[in-house]
Amino acid sequence: MEKKNGKGIISDRSCRRKPGKKGPAYNLAKFGIFAALVIAIIAVTPVSAGEKYMAGSPELTAAVSGTNEFSPGDLGIIPVRLQNKGLNEFKFVQSGIISRDDLPNTAKLMTLELLPGDSGIVVKSDPQMIGDLAGGASTLVNFNVKIPDDAKSGTFDLLLRIRYTYLDNAEQYGTDSIQYTYREMNETLLLPIKIKPDLQFSVISSETEHLNAGTEGYLTIVAQNTGSDEGKGAILKINRNGNSPIIPTDSSMYIGDFPRAADISGKFKVSVSKDAESQTYPLDVLVEYENYEGDVVETKPVTIGVPVGGKVEFSIVSDPVKVSPGEKKVIVVVYENTGGATVYNAQARISAVDPFTSNDDTAYIGTLAPGEKSEAAFEISVDGAATCKDYGLDSEIRFRDALDNSLISDPLKVQVNVIKSTGVVSFLANPLVLGILAVCIIGVGYAVYRRRQEN
Repeated sequence: MEKKNGKGIISDRSCRRKPGKKGPAYNLAKFGIFAALVIAIIAVTPVSAGEKYMAGSPELTAAVSGTNEFSPGDLGIIPVRLQNKGLNEFKFVQSGIISRDDLPNTAKLMTLELLPGDSGIVVKSDPQMIGDLAGGASTLVNFNVKIPDDAKSGTFDLLLRIRYTYLDNAEQYGTDSIQYTYREMNETLLLPIKIKPDLQFSVISSETEHLNAGTEGYLTIVAQNTGSDEGKGAILKINRNGNSPIIPTDSSMYIGDFPRAADISGKFKVSVSKDAESQTYPLDVLVEYENYEGDVVETKPVTIGVPVGGKVEFSIVSDPVKVSPGEKKVIVVVYENTGGATVYNAQARISAVDPFTSNDDTAYIGTLAPGEKSEAAFEISVDGAATCKDYGLDSEIRFRDALDNSLISDPLKVQVNVIKSTGVVSFLANPLVLGILAVCIIGVGYAVYRRRQEN
């Protein structure tokens, strides 16, 4: 507040400097002293120390991760465990040293390539780039391989070719620059693997007997052991291949020991579905055996082609049969074997339906080879009120195949033409005429009887 006195206006007491208080000059001096102390502390603090390694380099080792045993015909992955065992032997920590970006025991920009050596395997993977691998670290790299079916058994060395760079030297200039010198390396490591003995076989020949669509027949197979293992207690087997129409009736045969380079023969009964065509169909063949380790194993299936003949078929090659209403007649039907197999003890049968009847509807036609014909005679009667038109009577043939299986053919149609009677037959077939004739006969008979009575 402002107060007045006799001499004018004076400031409030709170605005006056109190005894013992410092002025602005003092505060400025105090800040200058603090800044000087900070600068002094910074000046006497030592520069942070850097690190420098005087010796060290990558040291790489490799091994197959997991089992290293494979069988001929395997298609899979070989996992390779790569480890860097390199150490940095001498380390210096000193002020003025610039710390290096890379360590000398780090393998940089690594590329791995797997080579088969003398193993005979097929490596399907291209060289793989895996980047950097620090000292003490490891990584897993997978390679796709194929072991050929004819691969020899034994222990072989795969070659792992490695290309990488590492820090060989770092030259420092002053306290603010450094020059790196890298060295490129090419190394080849050995990866031992074992290819186990294995039984492999090939089908030398296959022959069929009486094998036609819709029938049973025999298949004879001759196989040879082309592998490196001897099969003990071997069993030759055949299996259906997918939806193939060839279906094994007898699927296995015991053959005993199966030495290397030996031949075996097996005969199997197989059936063929009736919807098969005359062509070659697949069938799988394999061998079950006891291997060198005493385990019972199966080989991989070998697919062979089995030729199949056409199905058994018949056709009617005779002309249509002609009959008249009210007629009873023996008809002759000629059948031909148009299929691919001989039939035995064949019997033809006809199915008589209204307006036909038959008391003799079965005829024996015997053995028919492909292309042969045979006649069958049937007795049929036609209803007198039958409509004159073309009819088809169902017919079938029951027969036996080469393995004495009883089979029935597909239905056939016997063409029968019902036509009007002509001439005397037509006249006598008229009901009115028949009635008049009957009356006349009765009248004549009665007259003869009366005359005899009178005499």
